Amino acid sequence: MSLLISDAAHIDVIFVTIATPGVEKCHYSPVYSTTSYKRLILMYGLLAEGKKTDLKLSSAAMSNERTPLITSGVCGLSVTAAACGTAPDAAPDPGPGTPSKDPRKLNTFFGVMVPTILSMFSIVLFLRTGFVVGHAGLLQGLLMVVVAYTIISLTILSICAISTNGAIQGGGAYYMISRSLGPEFGGSIGLMFFLAKVFACGEYVLGLVEAILDIFGSDPESPVSEAVRVLPQGYWYTVLYSSVVLLLCLLVCLVGAHIYSRTAFVILLVVTVSLLSIFISSVAVKPRDFVITHQGSGNQTLRYNASYTGFSATTLRNNLGSGYSLDYSTNSVMSFATVFAVMFTSCTGIMAGANMSGELKTPSISIPKGTIVAVLYTFTVYVLLFILVSATCDRTLLIQDYGFLQRINIWPPFVTIGIFCASLSAAMCAMIGASRILHALALDHLFGLPLAPAAITSSSGNPWVAVLYTWGLAQCVVFAGQLNAVAGLVTVFYLLAYAAVDLACLSLEWASAPNFRPTFQLFSWHTCLLGILSCLVMMFVINPVYSSGSIVLLLLLLLFLHYRSPTSSWGYISQALIFHQVRKYLLMLDVRKDHVKFWRPQVLLMVANPRSSCQLILFVNQLKKGGLYVLGHVQLGDLEPKHNQLKAVPLITADKM
Repeated sequence: MSLLISDAAHIDVIFVTIATPGVEKCHYSPVYSTTSYKRLILMYGLLAEGKKTDLKLSSAAMSNERTPLITSGVCGLSVTAAACGTAPDAAPDPGPGTPSKDPRKLNTFFGVMVPTILSMFSIVLFLRTGFVVGHAGLLQGLLMVVVAYTIISLTILSICAISTNGAIQGGGAYYMISRSLGPEFGGSIGLMFFLAKVFACGEYVLGLVEAILDIFGSDPESPVSEAVRVLPQGYWYTVLYSSVVLLLCLLVCLVGAHIYSRTAFVILLVVTVSLLSIFISSVAVKPRDFVITHQGSGNQTLRYNASYTGFSATTLRNNLGSGYSLDYSTNSVMSFATVFAVMFTSCTGIMAGANMSGELKTPSISIPKGTIVAVLYTFTVYVLLFILVSATCDRTLLIQDYGFLQRINIWPPFVTIGIFCASLSAAMCAMIGASRILHALALDHLFGLPLAPAAITSSSGNPWVAVLYTWGLAQCVVFAGQLNAVAGLVTVFYLLAYAAVDLACLSLEWASAPNFRPTFQLFSWHTCLLGILSCLVMMFVINPVYSSGSIVLLLLLLLFLHYRSPTSSWGYISQALIFHQVRKYLLMLDVRKDHVKFWRPQVLLMVANPRSSCQLILFVNQLKKGGLYVLGHVQLGDLEPKHNQLKAVPLITADKM
């Protein structure tokens, strides 16, 4: 038996070719984009009659998920599975004279663990630990860490499930979402995730400039600055310094991700040494007092007396509760939501490894293993560091000096070098990750000409045009001038992207998709649903305006892509969900409850030649009134000589009533 099924908006005809029992071989005729309910009803009816069926869908276009259209084709019994496209992740072998350049060179440690750890440390580790503990207190600070890591842990379970389900190409999170939810959701969420990476890059650069000015910036109180404090300060100077740092990141990223991944390991060693110096200093450095000055409104100089007490039960007790006050960098009163927004930027690097999927040797193994280990490591470091600063520094020092860790270190350059390395590496990692996402979007042609140049790569495979796009947008972000002013928007964008990843995994799990068989089993639809709800709730807790605006932007992108109707062979999760629901409702049918008022005719029309029976087909179509309509065409003898004729016969269609 072979099937020829149409799925146009106005068609409801199934064309069946039945071979006689004497035929030894039967070829399958072309199968066009088949809807779930038609397949289910047909199989249900044939199996109920006790007939043996072997349904085979043509998937020649699925061999390449970049293919824009699903083309019709024939899959015969003698054709191999590879020819029919049943192995969509298999890459074609290069020709004998074609040099093969494999861009996948990174392993789990260098490709996932190192960039993930550095992205999660970023600017929060050295520059905002005291800010979080000083305003929120130790208890609420630890609560923020637990809430943040709970949210990302739920998302990590979804990432691990999707990444272990099959081969992953470049684009990381975008590739996972688009191939699970279809081009509309994939393109819109992919662009949102790209913007999140761009804003994060700008934020890390602003944090680095803040650290540079804290050391080398001229003191506005003293007319004669120290020899090392020579950099003038101000809004436009901050933008200038940020532009120089961004230009440095651009040059490194244009060289390629492989060089960065190797230098990132050295950066991680430097950051680790800086961390060890902080823990050693808490024991080696004696208590001391400081006078901290800030420039107030009207050229007024504000002075604060702060102290480092060393390990003290009294200091720890005083820092347990919250003490939200004025932030000296933004001149606004802090709250749980604003502090959490800054703190959560330390958790936005969980997809740094996934974004490098195009350069990983085995992404389905490296992404889960490397991401989980990196998250456990950073969580331990943050908890220990929060407890350390709460027990050794008074609240004034924590709130009024972002770079207080340099003041209390046995050798301040340790922390200075750690700040520079962590911030610079996080900015470069964000720029590389954003460029890979943009490059994947350009390859899929979802947004047309505006992103078309981003598909251009160098001879080594580096998407240098996408890097330039990312650099230009990040340059616009640094005009914000302050790190804390960008943190809320970065957090909201990331939470929306994490919710989309959880939604993709939840949809695949609810649809019971047969191709969704991840080797990672530590997840369920409960964890996916909880991850979505927690991300959405925290978005509106942090900033309702940013959250509403980001959702509106997402919906506009969805409508744009839906109106543009990009064609793809990735599949749509909506079809799998419809199939799942229809199957469930069909199983609920009870023949004992049938009634003549709701009877529908089930028509099997046998025709000798469909082309010459159009009027008869249309007449019966008027009679069926929404019932199942099957066109039967009996052919006697061997179908092998008529193989080409079957391939060329057009589909006979009839309008729905």
